[in-house]
Parts: sequence; structure tokens; C-alpha cells
Amino acid sequence: MGGFNELWLSTGLSNFQWGQAVMMSVGFLLIYLAVRKGFEPLLLLPIGFGAVLSNIPVAGIAEEGGLLSYLYLGIKAGIFPLLIFMGVGAMTDFGPMLANPKTLLLGAAAQFGIFGTLLGALALNVIPGLSFNFKDAAAIAIIGGADGPTAIYVASRLAPDLLGAIAVAAYSYMALVPLIQPPIMRALTTPEERLIEMAQLRHVSKQEKVIFPVVLLILTAALLPSAAPLIGMFCLGNLMRESGVVERLSKTSQNELINVVTIFLGLAVGSKLSAHAFLRPETLGILLLGAIAFSFGTASGVIMAKIMNRFSEHKVNPLIGAAGVSAVPMSARVANKVGQESNPHNFLLMHAMGPNVAGVIGSAVAAGVLLALVQ
Repeated sequence: MGGFNELWLSTGLSNFQWGQAVMMSVGFLLIYLAVRKGFEPLLLLPIGFGAVLSNIPVAGIAEEGGLLSYLYLGIKAGIFPLLIFMGVGAMTDFGPMLANPKTLLLGAAAQFGIFGTLLGALALNVIPGLSFNFKDAAAIAIIGGADGPTAIYVASRLAPDLLGAIAVAAYSYMALVPLIQPPIMRALTTPEERLIEMAQLRHVSKQEKVIFPVVLLILTAALLPSAAPLIGMFCLGNLMRESGVVERLSKTSQNELINVVTIFLGLAVGSKLSAHAFLRPETLGILLLGAIAFSFGTASGVIMAKIMNRFSEHKVNPLIGAAGVSAVPMSARVANKVGQESNPHNFLLMHAMGPNVAGVIGSAVAAGVLLALVQ
């Protein structure tokens, strides 16, 4: 009888707690959204599976000495987000931004959501049960940049206890770009503005594309060294792409390396979705603030485009301002889709890629500013 009791006590059924069941349900929900709805499947699927694994009682896979605890070291040390940034750089074409440099302003404007949310997070402290210090608020605010690796990097530095909630919020809202952005874009633009057609972009030479990442890195090192890890790896990946002399390295960064790191990063993030770390009032506050940050960033980009049109002879379609959030290339596709609803012959995709890639730089710069102010 004693042996039977010991066997029963070693099972998951006898050790399950309600919180673990809830978080496993969250993990299965993320898997469902990835598989059935196609919402950011490359990350939501491993994150969801990691959440399920980390909440299995007795297994200890996310505890010290378990596989997921070792994978998390890649996030804690900042390795995984930086390697992903290198891969993203290798996949990024700065041609549309260089052909129309004023789209940099749209990418910068979309980052206003980050700093607005920083104040919002601190303001939530008036609600009983919520307590965000300045580091927590800064980590939450970066969700507004709609850049998952940047959000993870900043959270791992400033608020590792909130990493799971921040990562889920960041990637969830990135996945919901096609649902969140269009209503905001339509509300802030007139039918006439959505009809604006933009001139074809000029050709950008290979020399310009090679020089740009070098100049960007030099400026970052001189003005904001706290952003150098993110910007530096991004520039390395882009230089490998544009130089044309290390095609093997560029393709590896774009494919094999970023795929392996994405699996590891997703599982490691999922390991932080344990019941004791996630089921707290702060989590709901983070999810709410993430939605506000993302919406405010979208609106800021559109409004900046409208302001630019007041002072510019060559009009830009304000819809491309929404692509200033760095959800590449999804937000650019959404801008193009909304534009074609008003004018089927209006092709905004390449124009929207300018603020889109500028948003990647903008979110990394904003992260550097927050790290410099808080650390």
C-alpha cells in the first residue's frame, strides 16, 4: 500500500495546482492561435509549448538544472535577442528608407507610444494591487515598439520577473496587427488622404546600402552606446547582406541560425509563464498597457504623416505612418491593404517598408534611451 501511495504522489494528477492548470490552458491557447489562426506561429508555438512544459508538476524542466532553465540563460545573458537582431538585419532592405529619408520621422514618431506608456505604467500604481517601479515601467513601455526581441532584451535587463508577461504581450499584439491597426488608421485619416498616391521610389545604389549600416553603427557608438548591442548586431547582419562578399554567412543568419535561436528563445520565454510568476495583478496591467502602447504608437505614426503633409510639397499617404511600428513586414502589408481598399491601384507596400524598417531602428534606439536612463 505504501508503494502505491508513493507512486500516486509522484504523478502529475496528485500534484496539480489550479494555477498550473490555468497556465497550461494559456499555453494551449497560444498554440491554438499559432496553428489555427496563424498568429506569429514562429514564436507563439514554442512559447506556448514552453508554457505547458514549465507548468507540468514534478517534471522540473523549468527549474534549476532543467533544460528550459539552461535555455533561459541565453535570454538572461542577452544572447538570443541579439542573435535574432542579427538575423533580422540580414533580412532587411533599407532601400525604401534610403530612397525616402523622411520616412525616418515616421519610424521615430511611432515610438512615442513607448514613452507615453512609461508614464501610464507609473500611473497605474494608484490602483490597489499594482506596483510598478521605474525599471518595471520602462520594460513594459517597450512593448509599444512592437519589436519582440527588443522587448525581451530590455525586460531581461530591467524586469526579469515580468519577462513572461511582457513577451506574451509583445508578440500577441504583433500577431494582432491586422486587427488592431486598421480601425485606428481609418479613424485618423480622411477618404481623400487614403487615396493619396506616392511617386515611385528612386533606385538606391549598392554603395549607399553598404555605407548605411557602418554610418548607423558609428552614430550609435558616439551618441547612444547603450543601444550599441542591438544596433550593432542589426548592422552586422545588414552589412553581411549588402556587401555581397559573405553570402553563406548572410544566408545562415537569415535561415538556420535565426530559426534555431527562435526555437530556443520561444521555449525559454515560455518557461517564464509559470503560475507563480504569471498569475498576478501586474500581468493584467501589462496586457492592458501593451494594447495602449501599441495603439498609441500606430496613431503617432499616422499623425506624424499628416503633420508632414502640411509642410511638404510631395505628399505621403498617412497610412504608411502606421508602419512605423517595427512589426516587419506585417504592418507594412496592413498599410498597403487598407490603402487598396480605397484605391485598388494604389500600391503602398514599398513606401510603407521605409517607416517599417525605420521603426526597427527607432525601437532599438528607444530601448537604448531607457537602459541609459534606468540602469
